[in-house]
Order: sequence, then structure tokens, then C-alpha cells
Amino acid sequence: MEPLSGDDPRVMGGYRLLGRLGAGGMGRVYLGRSAGGRTVAVKVVHAHYAVDDQFRARFRREIESARRVGGAWTAPVLDADPDAAVPWVATGYVAGPSLTQAVTEYGPLAERSVRVLGAGLAEALAAVHALGLVHRDVKPSNVLLTLDGPVLIDFGIARATEGTASLTTTGVSVGSPGYMAPEQILGKDAAGAADVFSLGTVLAYAATGTSPFPGDSSASLLYKVVHEEPELGPQLEGELRELVTHCLSKNPADRPAPADLAARLTGEGSGAADLVRAGWLPGPLVERVSRRAVELLNLDLNVDAGAGGAGDRGAGAA
Repeated sequence: MEPLSGDDPRVMGGYRLLGRLGAGGMGRVYLGRSAGGRTVAVKVVHAHYAVDDQFRARFRREIESARRVGGAWTAPVLDADPDAAVPWVATGYVAGPSLTQAVTEYGPLAERSVRVLGAGLAEALAAVHALGLVHRDVKPSNVLLTLDGPVLIDFGIARATEGTASLTTTGVSVGSPGYMAPEQILGKDAAGAADVFSLGTVLAYAATGTSPFPGDSSASLLYKVVHEEPELGPQLEGELRELVTHCLSKNPADRPAPADLAARLTGEGSGAADLVRAGWLPGPLVERVSRRAVELLNLDLNVDAGAGGAGDRGAGAA
């Protein structure tokens, strides 16, 4: 996390912002705290979207959809203001590194960890799809690892940018090259099977440390996803390799349903939660997550001391 800079807000809605967690094409994400002490993540959209009425309408619809999503493996939307001068959305904060960070720093996950990861995310997608919704941006940076299991974040919010002038004029597509399903790239309707394809790419990345569709440009990545077979490293073996390959079928109809995939990954009669309770992260990652919890506590103490113990403590998430 980075400290707030001079151009960063200190309060958003009723939430006090404590630091910057990151930034992306849609906006900046901040660590916030509510007046009641709940830690949240607050996503504040870029100013150029705030003047786009079509964006605001889509943002409002996506927030309404995202509020319907709940469950053990997703970060809940807690609050939002699509009508603010600068629109924002707050979600529950997840104290864990992204899958991207974990693999970059500690290397690929062991098979059991990958199976638990896949089972939790598949159960999350099954719940999302049961509501008639699609995530559309399942990728390693949108998967957070916690002691209580994996968490899928950024549900639906990126879709609000579809069709805005700033995107259509530059040809940027919503989604992440190398992790998008072929039908997304080709501009076809993206149903739940598109999320399953993306989940397959995430599991391949978790097991091998590289995307199954590597490339040095967006154009190269998009071409490979549509026309070439995935590159799966030797670390991915046996049934797990078969399941990932099944997820990466070019034809959406050939991919497994999320519930079936979860059952195959966990074994009939059990669920991801049962595997998580037995411990699922390697020791170094457990240590990192625990250390982060202490850092958050120290951050609170430092911020409160700097504010003289006064002030509203913000909460939000994205």
C-alpha cells in the first residue's frame, strides 16, 4: 500500500481513506475505514468518466447487480454513490495478496492449493451465474488469497466502461488479454462459460507461474486465445491438467459448469470450505497474510495519533 499523495482525497462519502491500494484503467483504489471501524476498499473512478452520462447509467446498473452477489468467496459491495461528483463504490476489504503478487513473490502454488483455489472460485461463479450474472474479468489480479480461502473481487464494475467514448475511440476492450474467453474477444455474447474459460487460465497461471497464452503484446495474446492451443507447463499434471484443459475449450458448450468443476476439484461430498479449514496456503503466504493484519493495526494507530484521535474513520470498497 502507498501513502496518500497530495491529489488523493482524504474522505469519500462517509469513509476515511488511509492509503492507496492501487490504480487501474477505471480508477484508483483506496484503503478506507468506516465510522464503525470496518476496513474497506474504496474504488474512485477517473474524472473523465464522471462527465460521461452513459457511464454513470451503466455504473449504476452494475452496482445494483453487484449488490446482489454474496457468498464466502466474493467481496461484498457495501456502499456506493454513482451520482457523486466523482462516482465511487466501496466493498469489503480483503487482507491478502492477489494471486499475481503471490505467484510473483513465492512461485507457483502446489497442486492442493490450486485445487482449493479452483474449487472456491468455481463455487463463487456458480452462485454468480445462478443470479443470471457474469463476472467477465476473472484474472489473477482479481483473485485475493486469504487464510479463509480465495476471494473473487471486482465483480461487474469494469463493465460500466463499455461503450464510453474514451474506450470506443481507442479500441480498448473490457477484459484482460490472455485471460479473456475467445467469444469475448470476438465480440460475441459472453455467458457464464466465458468465466469458466477465464478460471481455467487463472488455474494454469497458479500452477505454472505463467499464462497459458503468453505473448509480448495485446494483439499477440488475443490471437493466441482465439486460434491457438494453451501452453500448459509440466507442473500441471493428471486430473488437474485435464480439468484446466476442459475449461480452456474454444467452444463454450464444451466447458464444464462451475458446480461440476468445483465437485471434481474437491471430491464428491465435500466443498471448498472443508479443504480450507484443513489449511490451504503454503507457510510463507500464511506468514505474509498474518503480518499484513499487524500492519493494518499499526496503520490505524498511526493515523489516529496523527489525527489527534479525532475524525471520522472511512469505509468503502471496490
